[in-house]
Amino acid sequence: MDAYVAAKLGGVPHLAIATEQGTVDILNTSKRDDWDVEPQRVTVQPHENGIFDVKWSPSDTLIATASGDHSIRISTLASSVAADDRTLHILCGHEGTVKSVAWDPAHDGAVLCSGSRDGGICLWDLRVGERADAGAMIPVLSIAKAHNLQGKTTKPKAPRGKLVPGVPLQSITHLLYTDTHPYSVISSCASEGILHLWDVRLPSSNTRPKTKKAAKQLPKPLFSSTDPTTYAGARRGRGITTLALGAGPTAALVFALGIDSRVHTYTLPSLAPLSGHMDSASALGILDDPHAYADERMKTNSFYVRMATSPCGRWLATGGAAEGRAYLYDISAAGRAGGRGRSGQGAGVELRGQTGEVGAVDWADGVLATCADDGTVRTWRPDVDVSRRCREDPREMAWEWAWSTDA
Repeated sequence: MDAYVAAKLGGVPHLAIATEQGTVDILNTSKRDDWDVEPQRVTVQPHENGIFDVKWSPSDTLIATASGDHSIRISTLASSVAADDRTLHILCGHEGTVKSVAWDPAHDGAVLCSGSRDGGICLWDLRVGERADAGAMIPVLSIAKAHNLQGKTTKPKAPRGKLVPGVPLQSITHLLYTDTHPYSVISSCASEGILHLWDVRLPSSNTRPKTKKAAKQLPKPLFSSTDPTTYAGARRGRGITTLALGAGPTAALVFALGIDSRVHTYTLPSLAPLSGHMDSASALGILDDPHAYADERMKTNSFYVRMATSPCGRWLATGGAAEGRAYLYDISAAGRAGGRGRSGQGAGVELRGQTGEVGAVDWADGVLATCADDGTVRTWRPDVDVSRRCREDPREMAWEWAWSTDA
């Protein structure tokens, strides 16, 4: 099983587990003592193809799924709706695998955006969206090739018989709404560490382009970052897999997990990167960056590895590309003026209890969920008593518990 998780916030904790078979399983992850009884689940199948992202609506009443079938589907879990009728909307407007979907928190359950391997961003309004011939909804706003602002990409040329690098992928890897600027969405892509902030307010007759020339000029990002992944004169940037918004002590910050195995920090709304400004002569090099989070064992050189920040804004969790490892960082100092983030060797807390790649991670209130290639999803909670017992008798406790250790 290759799954992605999204943790429901508020009320009874639930977990949405999406698979490469196109199904979504909803499990109650309330703390329980009887490990022999699997929690009750509800299963829906919105797709016949792999699901690459799943998101709860802000009020936890709907789920949006992004799939390899080039569509987004909106499903309800209401018990009053028959299982075969739970897919409410089919959204079609991309020409490639849809990699990310995000709900607009200002329009609960009505407005969302999506990003695709085709490099485009689509905005959807479930209240007024037009429908194609087959009944699928079409986007109310589209941004084609959102991370190719220079226009058409030319194919590299080389003498006959010579190999040249291909054109970097411009696919959209993640989208994130932010409340620091009205109607704004942040996007990341697979080929660089540059982020864009877009104005995606619902279009009106006054804002639509009047001519074909004007249409080609619109839209443009309100803010664009520089690339913090180009450390010490690196020749090319590294892609971003996930974006996460800070809260509480880390409000007005955006964290981005790169395939350079580091978490970079950006400010809002300008997207100015705080990380990546290290002196190349530093003894510790990139691991000494006070605004980048890394560990010598953390490898995130896979676009299936994700990251998430806790609702309180203090903790950041990342998956890992090998050995069943996930990592937890205290990012509370990142929001302080002049505060130094914890980075470098020994900075993270290592979470071990699975095998293979740990891909999806997500939070509920006081609960972290991790999903791995071994087909398991684990939920992690702080428990002082269990932690003490694990330290006292690790061999015996290993049969029932997985626990974190200081890296």
